[in-house]
Amino acid sequence: MQIAGRMATARESGTARIARITGKLEASGKRVLKLNVGEPDFDTPGFIVEAAHRAMVAGQTRYTEITGTVELRAAVAEKFRRENNIDCTGDSVIVGTGAKQLIFNALMASVEPGDEVLIPTPSWVSYPDMTMIAGGRPVLVACAEVDGFKVDVTQLEAKISDSTRWIILNSPCNPTGSVYSREELGEIAGLLRHHPRVAVMCDDIYEKITFDGLRFATMAEVAPDIAGRVLTVNGVSKSHAMTGWRIGYATGPRQLITAMARLQSQSTTNPSSIGQAAALAALTETEQSDRFIAACKAAYLRRRDRLLQRISAIPGLRPIKPEGAFYSFVECRHLFGRTTPAGIRLQDDTGLCEYFLHAAGVSLVPGLEFSGGGYFRLSFSVADEVLDEAVDRLEESVRALI
Repeated sequence: MQIAGRMATARESGTARIARITGKLEASGKRVLKLNVGEPDFDTPGFIVEAAHRAMVAGQTRYTEITGTVELRAAVAEKFRRENNIDCTGDSVIVGTGAKQLIFNALMASVEPGDEVLIPTPSWVSYPDMTMIAGGRPVLVACAEVDGFKVDVTQLEAKISDSTRWIILNSPCNPTGSVYSREELGEIAGLLRHHPRVAVMCDDIYEKITFDGLRFATMAEVAPDIAGRVLTVNGVSKSHAMTGWRIGYATGPRQLITAMARLQSQSTTNPSSIGQAAALAALTETEQSDRFIAACKAAYLRRRDRLLQRISAIPGLRPIKPEGAFYSFVECRHLFGRTTPAGIRLQDDTGLCEYFLHAAGVSLVPGLEFSGGGYFRLSFSVADEVLDEAVDRLEESVRALI
């Protein structure tokens, strides 16, 4: 059967590939400690599950409006106003099947063939491929560790061209855990005021997970004068341990939201009615949500600090202290050139992660998948005892290298 040419640019998601390989190993009987997973290890809070159950019993199992229920969109708008100082209403909000769908829809609705999307790297694996599927050209902007893996105005100015349509900012960042400050966003906004055709997409899905007293900020809040070309994307997946419920939301220019809704009407239609009822509880039952999020953050912080201490003691590995999210980006270049007990010479982080997976039974994601070679991503969104055992295994396998 003929396959469309555009699919030649669509790779399997790197994180999905690692998960697939890990699943095959588990199916064969091997016990794998999964530090590749990009989701909370906590169950969805009971009050949210109960809200979903009540919705089902009440018969809320039918189609909703394409962009989400009126009640949920109003709650999202209130969240943006209350927490992010973004002036919006339910009419400028769209709810989708996860934040990922909304990012994809936004690119499909706005990118013409040849348009460029600036992507600071290391970055989430899907941004470049989504851009290419939409007919655009991803322009990767390499960010150095010395700069906190964050893009600066000089780098952006050098990359902006007449073809640039979007800059994607992910803060806190997957995979590095970097968080943009208000001042850093303000500097980027200053540059964008000179480039009125360039829009900003803020992927804020890890908003609630920041450490060390850092205050989260987003572009539409910092620079309301350019909010007419900012799309703010968020959701309940990471904050409320609701990855499987598949509910994301976004606000931005009415024209863009309308185009995204039109696209959604011809693809998935509305997101799950039950998922929306659950998300409504997550956003409106604020006291219970705040307690849950605070407990999760405390666990992540404890795990982060324990992880940093233990990984730092392994020769050849150097973990980067994340400011947010639940990942550590671990520098591993000093292990390149070493040889495994099976006689395989390690050339890069992909080879190293394959060695860890098969020899130690620890699943990680190579930095090359995020356009950040020389590192690997380690998720600490796992139980403390799993994290400790995984580090023990990593240490043993590193010491076995020749």
